[in-house]
Amino acid sequence: MSWTRRLLVILAALAATLLAAPAAQAHEERPVTLPDGTGSVPVYRTGEPDLLVCKTDRADFERRVSGFPDALRERNLKLFERCRKSGYRHLQQAVDAVDRTGMNIAVLPGLYEEEPSLPKPTGECARLKARKSQLGYQILSYAQQARCPHNQNLVAVLGKKDLQIEGTGAERTDVVIDAKYQKLNAIRADGSDGVYFRNFTAQRTTFNSLYVLAQDGFVIDSVLTRWNDEYGFLTFASDHGLYKNCESYGNGDSGIYPGSASNINDGYGYDVPRYSIEITGCRSHHNMVGYSGTAGDSVYVHDNEFDHNMGGASMDSAFPGHPGLPQNHARFERNLIHDNNADYYRYVADGTCARPPVDRGYEEGVVCPQISMPPGSGIITAGGNWNRYENNWIYGQQRAAFVLTAVPAYIRGEEALSKQADTSHHNRYAGNHLGVDKAGNSRPNRTDVWWDGQGEGNCWQSDAGPSSPRALPACGSERGAVSGHADRLFGEPVKLAQLLVCADYNVQARRLPAGCDWYGARGIERIEVQIALTVAVVLALVGGVLWWRRLRGSRLATVVTGLGAIGLGLDVAGSTMGLSASYVPALALLLTGVWWTGIGLVLRRERPWLGWTTVVLGALTLLDAVDKAVFMIPWIPLSPAWVRGLLGVVWVLWAVVAAAHHGERDTTDAPGSPDGPDAPAEGAAPRSAQASAPAPAPGPAPAPEGDAS
Repeated sequence: MSWTRRLLVILAALAATLLAAPAAQAHEERPVTLPDGTGSVPVYRTGEPDLLVCKTDRADFERRVSGFPDALRERNLKLFERCRKSGYRHLQQAVDAVDRTGMNIAVLPGLYEEEPSLPKPTGECARLKARKSQLGYQILSYAQQARCPHNQNLVAVLGKKDLQIEGTGAERTDVVIDAKYQKLNAIRADGSDGVYFRNFTAQRTTFNSLYVLAQDGFVIDSVLTRWNDEYGFLTFASDHGLYKNCESYGNGDSGIYPGSASNINDGYGYDVPRYSIEITGCRSHHNMVGYSGTAGDSVYVHDNEFDHNMGGASMDSAFPGHPGLPQNHARFERNLIHDNNADYYRYVADGTCARPPVDRGYEEGVVCPQISMPPGSGIITAGGNWNRYENNWIYGQQRAAFVLTAVPAYIRGEEALSKQADTSHHNRYAGNHLGVDKAGNSRPNRTDVWWDGQGEGNCWQSDAGPSSPRALPACGSERGAVSGHADRLFGEPVKLAQLLVCADYNVQARRLPAGCDWYGARGIERIEVQIALTVAVVLALVGGVLWWRRLRGSRLATVVTGLGAIGLGLDVAGSTMGLSASYVPALALLLTGVWWTGIGLVLRRERPWLGWTTVVLGALTLLDAVDKAVFMIPWIPLSPAWVRGLLGVVWVLWAVVAAAHHGERDTTDAPGSPDGPDAPAEGAAPRSAQASAPAPAPGPAPAPEGDAS
């Protein structure tokens, strides 16, 4: 690494310390290692179940199955008779009775509240020694979970291999497992390789409905999860997993969360041997975010629907304690990602989310967002590498179809300088259907791409619509080939300021950052408008005074100063338009660059150093306009915005000193011109008139001052 890049990485690390301040741990778990990958995806087993779970109220049961198809109703009635004699009344009892590998548990239609699991822990289980998470629950070891399985779990499946749990109803809502907001997890499967969940509903927890941890092999098939503080489905540190035909809604974080999926493709490019987890045929809606994946590595997500959330899907490297960071190698294909414009922050602002979970109204549509999330976004990648987003339908987002930002390694707990800029690389966005639904109807996104500008090897399809920046590196015809090469260690400064301000969110403290439009800031309240207005006012004042004191005799300086004023006004106007500004920011930069270049050429005669510095500042501003609107300047570690911003601070101070100088005002354009160095001073007669005027007659010398005689 060259010394210049090393210096820039050090600066990135310093910036990361600021960005890390608001970070929180959305999901904290005991230290786990990823599976060794020797397992396999389990296969659904037909045939008669080994164990049965049912309630005993015949009238209630017959009512529940009365609308089933004949064959299914008859099967359930027969299973009910068998269950009354030799079955269990609670799912946990059946799980505890599993005594060999490969058993099947059938759960008959009914509501299962697992009453024996609900009481608060007593005795030794009430005195477990374990670190507490930021959210207040204990982070228990596996041994502690096994010793006290119901401290946190309604149903605990611990160490049971190749177990299949299936509801026997016609719909997944015929079997409901309800934690009544009294447990962190409705069902926890931990260290149970080969588990298969099918055809039931799990709901109402203070964390997850269905939690799969540290497993090599699992299937979630036709399961519904809903109304949880955090996640519907959480699978963590697992391999050989399959979600299919699932549904989740009403969750404060995400409906589907394959966190720390096995990091089997680290070191590969776009083409990989296999994926650790596959998600297909699922719908996740009316959550904070439909899909999320901190360290969501090697996940194949296809033919799903993510809609009416605050955000459709997200991948990130923003939370420490997750194996497999930084996130890499997710693949999204043929998904419907649309209308993710919900705004659930109002429930934090009005105090609804400060109530106990049972009183918040989740069942009536309340969602309590657990982390900062830009509403109106399709797919968010916050610190991910080698992800592929191809052939998806993404439409109706009021912010952006795609959001891509980098996340410094410091935030995930890694302080090595060489890692601080190791995210937001080689993400490919190609062949997506942007702004149209599957029927071909126009459903535009407000903008198609919002990118902070950081990273190398990222590319977008050439038909992407409005974007920020307007110029994007295009994907080549071959996978991985890119036209142009952007390699930035820092994102755009204003965008980084936005992200820093917006990250300072805390649902427990009811802290919604002022200045961030994610939480309702409008107009002058927004940080980007405040920055643009502050810069415009400072430059207008300094530039105006400089022109009046030293440059107003120059026609060139007067014209370009007027253009600069227009440019500064457009910059403020563009910041108020946000994502709708399109070419306005680039036009503002163009006019401002012309202003600086022009006055620099005038200043260079009297003050060469200031003049040429001003010309350089103008050139950088013009280059920044090209970078944002025409094409990204390749092979540079910083965007022109950073250099011109730093140089601009120096220029302001220098210009103030120059304007305050008591010497003659600079009126030069070029030697010999009407405004040149030979022009008479203001108020003096023309040189020709001076030359033809008769010399004054000789006379006595004036008397000394004070001599009146």
